[in-house]
Amino acid sequence: MEDTKEALYKIESHEKECALRMEHIQYQLNTVDKRLDQGMHKFKNIERLLWLLYPLILGLDIIGQKLI
Repeated sequence: MEDTKEALYKIESHEKECALRMEHIQYQLNTVDKRLDQGMHKFKNIERLLWLLYPLILGLDIIGQKLI
């Protein structure tokens, strides 16, 4: 009977430790998700700037060809 109580105690302590570990893993995953969302927002801003830059480059090329 003593062996079963000890085994049950070990299983319960193992489950508690695994629950804490899973909480920590979930926290890290949430942190990564937040950082990815922030990076996506920055990437969208850079993409908008590039789309504004293309007409500028083409316009300067056309102006440069007309001046030469």
